[in-house]
Order: sequence, then structure tokens, then C-alpha cells
Amino acid sequence: MSRPTDYFPYKNGVMTVDGVSLNAIAECTGTPVYIYSARGLLDPLKALQKGLKGLDHLVCFAVKSSSNVAILQLLSSHGAGVDLVSGGELHRAAIAGVPADKVVFSGVGKTPGEMARALDYGGNGIYSFNVESEPELRLLSSVASHMEKTAPVALRFNPDVDPKTHPYISTGLKKNKFGLNRAEILKIAREVSKYPGVSIRGISIHIGSQLLSLSPLQDAFKRVRALLEELEDILPTPLRFVDLGGGIGITYRNEKTIPIPRYCELIHRYFGPKAGLRHPMKILIEPGRSISGNAGILLSEVLYRKQRKEKDFLIVDAAMNDLIRPSLYGSHHEIVAVSRKTGARKKTDVVGPVCETGDCFGSDRPLPRSLDQGDLIAILSAGAYGFAMSGNYNSRPRPPEVLVAGGNFEIIRERETYDDLVRGEVLPDQTCPRPEAAS
Repeated sequence: MSRPTDYFPYKNGVMTVDGVSLNAIAECTGTPVYIYSARGLLDPLKALQKGLKGLDHLVCFAVKSSSNVAILQLLSSHGAGVDLVSGGELHRAAIAGVPADKVVFSGVGKTPGEMARALDYGGNGIYSFNVESEPELRLLSSVASHMEKTAPVALRFNPDVDPKTHPYISTGLKKNKFGLNRAEILKIAREVSKYPGVSIRGISIHIGSQLLSLSPLQDAFKRVRALLEELEDILPTPLRFVDLGGGIGITYRNEKTIPIPRYCELIHRYFGPKAGLRHPMKILIEPGRSISGNAGILLSEVLYRKQRKEKDFLIVDAAMNDLIRPSLYGSHHEIVAVSRKTGARKKTDVVGPVCETGDCFGSDRPLPRSLDQGDLIAILSAGAYGFAMSGNYNSRPRPPEVLVAGGNFEIIRERETYDDLVRGEVLPDQTCPRPEAAS
């Protein structure tokens, strides 16, 4: 698994990406700006594809982690599918040209309109709906029947496994909102004729994100295997695939992560040709962060250095609206000077201009005292859940996105303007008569 600076090395004292100086990008785009390495995106995808060789498999990139259509197109052109959680992400997949047979739709709150659009996607509809409740299954059956279609379904199993990760990104415990328990799945299987508009073709799981140990995955895989055996004796037709979700972590600081080959070996052990399954199954996985996380950074300029006796504050032009993970999760992102600095260091808080004390990217960081107004910093490991979770708090336009490949960079999203901020907002018609006040 890559480290935060693997795709952003220093050359001649300046941080680069694929031979391009970050200073040169900043001169073109201004700051703040998100920058992605195409090689950083493709290397983990290729490693997963290589590790699953010998299995009928599909790597479905979790769009929620990094949703720019150029990134989706790049990954799709190298064989990846997509894992969606909204109609908006489905729209992005269509623009990026992702084939219908490489699209899976997850999420606990699919609407009838989203279901209909997914059933029509590419003409014949998507590969699978990962269904998370019996009411959802009932509604999907009704929508598909009305459209005279059959919806392919994987029932999402909640195996009640502790992923040992941040509680906000834990999804496989019985207290979480996600998935169906074993008893619910078995009941649905026994009463499958009640849902004429669907075809149950698989089982899916996803126990959480930023997993740093194989142990929770192994526990979940064992429980999935046992459930598959039970379902084989109940369902009228054999299941075709199992979707094992995603979640393996990345190195933000010094975490020891799961090597991709070991992760793939575990999948082979439980679901490969020698695993003893009654019927061969296609294997789907849904990586997000492990593909995009260390492929991207957020570049920002220092506005001011505010000196204090105990520690200094670096006030930068990026803010929590651009990268909310430190404020939301207390997550750690390494912060480095784009141009190498020598000399003494001092404890420093790196903060943004948003009017919140929580607008802080890092506290008590030992940064060079010489890092000052006009210098550039890079906030690392920002490719996953960075821009995708950004917003316009404090009426701040969102930053541009840049993709670097083959020694060249391209702007794949323009910086928002002030006009973009108010697009769609309408002033009240001043000529409208006021309603009579209630007497």
C-alpha cells in the first residue's frame, strides 16, 4: 500500500507529481486546489486486479470516495466498475461511460426514481442493486414490475462484526443502519415469490472503512460462507456472485496497513476455486479509499503566520469546507511545505479562515519556523473523501481539481465562482402582495 508522499516526491527541493512541480500547478490554478496522480489511482487498481487473477471478478470503485467524472472515466478505461450510493453518482457514471454490467447500487435509502433510472441505465439496467431492507426489496419489486423489468439483487448481509475503526465509518455491526441480519435474509429467501420484480443473484457485505487488520474481514467472510451454504438449500436458483465490499485502509501517518496481496489471498481462500463452494461465484469488491486516498493532495497557500509563545498558527487559504475530515473525524493528514525548508521548527496549528474553531487541519505540528506568508503547503492523503465531501460553508467557492498523467496536468473541475454560489437562488418578487395578516 502506498505512503502519503509516494506519488508526490521532492525533486530539487520542490514537491512534484509525475515530474510536474506543484508550484507550476498553483501558478496556473491558484489555491486551494486538489491535485491527483493518475498513476497513484491506477497502481492500486492494477494490484487488486492482479491479486484476484484466477477468479471471475470485478473491482467496483466506490464513487463516494472521489467522484469526479474524469477519475471515473480513467478507472473505467482500465477495467474498473463503480459502486454507487445515489442517483447523482449514477448520473456521473453515465457521463463517464461506465458500462451497465459494471455498476452496482448500494445505500439504505434508494428512491423509486433512482431505482427506475438504474433499471433503465444503459438500456438493460445495472448489474446489481445491493438491497438493505425488506421494505426496499418490496418497493424495488414494485418499481421493476411496473416497468416490466426484473431487478438483479444482492441482499446486503450485516454480519455483526466489529471492524475496529472509527465509529462513523463502521457499517457491519448490528447497531448500524446498514444491511439485513441472517434471519431476515433467510426469511426473504423462503418467501422470494412475494417479490416478482426481482431476481436474487448475490449476497453483499461491507463492514466499514479504513480497516487495518484482516481479522474482521476473515470473521465476516466466514459468516458470509455459512450464510451462502444456508441459502443454497432455500433459493430456487443458485446465487451468481458475492460482493465483499471494500474498506482496507491506507497510510495517513505511520499506520501499518493490509498488503493488497494478503487481502486478495484471503478472498481466494474463502471464495476461490479451491474454497469448496458448491457453485463458482463471481467476486465483486468495492474499494474506494485504498485506490484514491494517497493519489490526491490539497494544495494551499499560507496567508499569515500568527506568532504565539506556546505555538504559532499558520492561517491558510484552504478551510474545513474544502476538506472536512479533520473537523468531522479528528482524522490525521500529514502537512508538508511544498518547497523544502531547513532550520528550527516550532509547534504549529494549521488552520483555515472559516469562522469555526474546528476549522483546523492539524494541531501542534512541528513545522519549520521559516514557513510563512506566500509559501505553499500540501495536505496529504486527501484523494478520498476530500473534494467529495466539500461544501460551500461560509459561502466559499469550492476549489478546482487537477489530474496529472504522463508529465502533464489537466484541470478536471474549474474553480467555483461567486455566481456559482447563488445559482438557483431566487429573490422574492417585491411586487407580490403580502397575504393578509391573521386577525
